[in-house]
Amino acid sequence: MSGGVEGRVGIVLVSHSAEVAGSVADLARGLAGGAGTPLAPAGGLPGGGFGTSTELIAAAAVSVDGGAGVAVLADLGSAVLTVKALLADDELPDGTRLVDAPFVEGAVAAVVTAAAGGDLDAVEAAAAEAYGYRKK
Repeated sequence: MSGGVEGRVGIVLVSHSAEVAGSVADLARGLAGGAGTPLAPAGGLPGGGFGTSTELIAAAAVSVDGGAGVAVLADLGSAVLTVKALLADDELPDGTRLVDAPFVEGAVAAVVTAAAGGDLDAVEAAAAEAYGYRKK
């Protein structure tokens, strides 16, 4: 077990942009009332710039792992492929799951659900359910 809050699902937000990942994390944290959900953005490349980094993603997952699982949400195709490769190579903590969900709405739903004590299945379901949010 690593740096996450014990017993809480950790959440990692993977984006091609550090600013996007950080902003979505701030939004989700703020809408969840600032509750102690372990949440880490993993955006951009280590030296700056756009892209995805296996090192940043793995470090973020370890930092939020409290033993209850880690939900990873990704913004675009190659971010998804990077997370899938890390999972296939067992380079992420046990219980890490790539969640198929819209990035912003899914992140908010995941953080709110994790803050309420939801398990990994509930966090994944809440994030995926965000695909059904209608705006009209």
